[in-house]
Amino acid sequence: MRKLIAWSRNNNINFNEDKSKVMLISRRKRKENKEFNIYLNNKSFQQVSTMKYLGIVINNKLKFSEHISYAAERSSKLIHYLSKSAKVTWD
Repeated sequence: MRKLIAWSRNNNINFNEDKSKVMLISRRKRKENKEFNIYLNNKSFQQVSTMKYLGIVINNKLKFSEHISYAAERSSKLIHYLSKSAKVTWD
């Protein structure tokens, strides 16, 4: 973390501690403690199991099942809205 903080100061980049999250990416199947605390400017990051990055939902096993569900849900909503507006104008 010290290197990250030094790099951000040298490049005039500020991190928003409230929006930042941390995710442990692993393919291990062992049952071990996977929770850890990371602090930046004395604020703890929230640890999550899925994260949305550039519109893609990724989980901690690097699988896209959550992304497929997310995309299918958004598509069905869009189809519903389009069919609803088509009924109003084409009747």
